[in-house]
Amino acid sequence: MTNGKINVTLQVSGMTCTDCENQVTEALESQGAENAKADYRRGQATFEIEEERFVDAKQAVDEAGYPAGEAEVKPGEQITFSGNPSADYDLLIIGSGGAAFSAAIKAVEKGANVAMVERGTIGGTCVNIGCVPSKTLLRAGEINHLADQHPFAGLDTQAGQVDLAALTSQKDELVEGMRQQKYIDLIDDYGFDLIRGEAAFVDERTVEVNGQQYTAGKFLVSTGAAPFVPPIPGLKDVDFLTSTTALELMEVPEKLAVIGSGYIAMELGQLFRNLGSDVTLMQRSDRLLKEYDPEISEAVDKALTKQGLNFMTGVTYKKVEQDGETKKVYLEVNGEERIIEADQVLVAAGRRPNTETLNLTAAGVETGKRGEIVVDDYLQTSSPTVYAAGDVTLGPQFVYVAAYEGGVVVENALDSATKKVDLRFVPGVTFTNPSIATVGLTEQQARNRGIDVKTSVLPLENVPRALVNHKTNGVFKLIVDNGSQKIIGAHVVAENAGDVIYGATLAVQFGLTADDLKNSMAPYLTMAEGLKLAAITLDKDVSKLSCCAG
Repeated sequence: MTNGKINVTLQVSGMTCTDCENQVTEALESQGAENAKADYRRGQATFEIEEERFVDAKQAVDEAGYPAGEAEVKPGEQITFSGNPSADYDLLIIGSGGAAFSAAIKAVEKGANVAMVERGTIGGTCVNIGCVPSKTLLRAGEINHLADQHPFAGLDTQAGQVDLAALTSQKDELVEGMRQQKYIDLIDDYGFDLIRGEAAFVDERTVEVNGQQYTAGKFLVSTGAAPFVPPIPGLKDVDFLTSTTALELMEVPEKLAVIGSGYIAMELGQLFRNLGSDVTLMQRSDRLLKEYDPEISEAVDKALTKQGLNFMTGVTYKKVEQDGETKKVYLEVNGEERIIEADQVLVAAGRRPNTETLNLTAAGVETGKRGEIVVDDYLQTSSPTVYAAGDVTLGPQFVYVAAYEGGVVVENALDSATKKVDLRFVPGVTFTNPSIATVGLTEQQARNRGIDVKTSVLPLENVPRALVNHKTNGVFKLIVDNGSQKIIGAHVVAENAGDVIYGATLAVQFGLTADDLKNSMAPYLTMAEGLKLAAITLDKDVSKLSCCAG
């Protein structure tokens, strides 16, 4: 794209407040000015405009009641984002999720000519089939569970029969509204093109959609990921659920068997347990959440088992079959054959990148063993014109990571910047109750890197908020570098751990020390106070402190 406008700095008299600034800006924009900004303190306005419209713009400011004075005029900067002025677009984005919209908005704001290609529902995983629908149903399940089972004497509450069809309908209404407001409406607001259909590369500068070819200077592939179906004999012949179809059920299954026990499996497993299902989660590894330190795994196992979830670890899947309405999962556990029978089988064994139909080889884009797009520190692929961001790279599977990466791509692809993606301080949350939240290094990761660390482990029974809630199954753990005393990792299993972890993220990212946390004022009777108490635990027994004492 080439921009040939003039850049103007116009002296303006009579502005005394921000409302004056708004009136001047509106007058300029009425005559086609772009990037208009008025400053009453400096008595001037800056803007871009076609040269032949400059006199009209100046007159519009006068007519608004603000005398326009001298103007400094410079030729518009010649900008070619694409590196190929004949290309249809500066940036063509494949996909329409968090990374795609973040990149599109940022690119348009820079003046780039942008198109987005989407073969299915606009908005990607998070708003449609991931974060939004699952979390609203998780909240519903939690309320149902508390109505049926709570720790407070004197309260007579009970849960009736769950109308899952009504909950699902309400969830769909929420999803549709957020999709419209946060995604679809923004297409017109920012003015980029939406191309409907499936994209496939023809070469490194061309894609084909519905038989029509489109060229671009740079491409962003952000097609996300889909549920992975493990190669268990018989599984594909059974009517199983995925994380997508499980959220579309209209009836609560009496028995639910879950293949996998990662964060998606645990969230959906607890959801259906709270709605009334008998739930069994199965996994190949011997320890729940093996990527976490043992204290975290043990706290989660204890809390969720107490709520009635059944965990089976160290399993070998033999086969899956369907007998009428009953599904059967055949396992081997510790050398013994086991059969788990259920009304529904949920497959939650990870995700696979959506790359099969992109014809990436035509663009010279390298993929990994699982089909993920391989990128460097700048999110550039093996092709100089193609970048990738979000779940399709199999990086951290969070929408906020995807959105951050989409912004990085725009800077590097369009501005020729060399900004490295930095994922050292990505917080992660599993929205079970208690929630599981983490940021930075685990103790094992730190030791594997040769860091001399000390740790604190604070059982939730020492956090006053947990005591008044009568929910003390959980833990806080801090990892501290012995040399610098900086906090390099924080891990929490507690109610509202996802809210707590943001404070810990700031501590880890900006190099706060354990003493910094000890010397802070933590609001009493908040779960976040556990961070300060965990820091104090490094050298004191907090059980022998009075309330609020540090």
